[in-house]
Order: sequence, then structure tokens, then C-alpha cells
Amino acid sequence: MGNKELELGFQKILEGNRSWVEFVKNDTSGRFEQLAKGQSPEILWIGCADSRVPANEIVGSRPGEVFVHRNIANMCVHSDMSMLSVLDYAVNVLKVKHIVVAGHYGCGGVAASLSRKQFGVIDNWLCHIKDVYRLHAAEIDDIQDHDEKVNRLIELNVREQVFNLCTTSIVQNAWKNDQNLAVHGMVIDIATGKLNDLDNTFTNNEALGKVFAFK
Repeated sequence: MGNKELELGFQKILEGNRSWVEFVKNDTSGRFEQLAKGQSPEILWIGCADSRVPANEIVGSRPGEVFVHRNIANMCVHSDMSMLSVLDYAVNVLKVKHIVVAGHYGCGGVAASLSRKQFGVIDNWLCHIKDVYRLHAAEIDDIQDHDEKVNRLIELNVREQVFNLCTTSIVQNAWKNDQNLAVHGMVIDIATGKLNDLDNTFTNNEALGKVFAFK
């Protein structure tokens, strides 16, 4: 590499891996040998791509216990084949029991969606969050403090994404087949590490409404 700073950064990655290799080699529990044979997580975590919200650490889990999908602002978009592929594999192959849609306070993606500025290609993605704002504009506009406005939209966005997830054919067919599956909406407080339950859990499609609930 020609750039010294980039070279040092790359070496840091390799050094970190060497430390991890030593940790794995010295582990006597046998869990890494077991993980090499396959995975059987009980949780699918759909979270934000933000580097401050790592799923395993937040829920105190070990490698192999959480299946993870992350994108800007933890969106569950019905046309997103990446999210749908992860969801399908988690529900129908891994047979996870819990799906957590996890937002976080201070989310830059949600904050950007309340701006009229252009940021680039991400503007197209932010339109999905703007749609959430449109549904709750009266409530959001009544909030005067900007940070509180953003954080309330973060909570509402999680609730809408939980609903989107529950209306997928993947989740509804799991319920139709009596699969034990719960979908939860939560928001992380980065400052404290607390995962706040929004009391937004679904275990069937009965509360989705007639148009959305498949027979």
C-alpha cells in the first residue's frame, strides 16, 4: 500500500484477527469446534448498520446465538431481497424463535430523513423513513426539541418496520404453520446500553388488520 495511514489501519485488522485466533485456540469449552459444524441461533436481529450497536454485545450473546441483518435505520422493506433472503433463511431453515427489530436513539439515518438536504444515493432509501414521518406527521411536528423529534420518529419507525415484517408472507406462513415465532420492536439507548422494549410484540397476525392478515 502507498498510503501509510491505510497500511497501518490494515495491519490493525490483521493484528486483531491474530488475537482472535489465539483466543479461539486457547478456548477449552469446545464451543468453537461445535460452531464450525453449524449454527442454531434462536434470534434474528434486524438492526442499524451503525458501528455503535453490535447485536451480540447488546444482548449478551456469544457467537452462533444471533443471526444478524443490518442496514441504514433498521428498515424492513418488502422489496429488499437481501432482507427477505435473510428472513426466509432465519425463519424457515434456522427456525429462530424471536425476531428483534432494533433501532437506536440518535440514529443518523432517521435524522437525515427529517432534513430537506440531499445526501446522495441514500436519499432513495431515506424515502422509506419519510413515509413513516408522513404517517405520523402531526405528532412529530408537535414536538419542538429537534433531538426529541428524531428520537420519537426512531420509535415510530421501529413500530412500522415490525408491522412490515409481520405482513411478509414468510412470517405469516410461519404462524399459519403453528411455528413458535415472536417479532419484537426495541430501541437501544447507546449512552446506557439499555435495550428499551416498545411493548410492540406480535406472535400471530390477528392484530394486523383484515387487509394484511392472510388466511
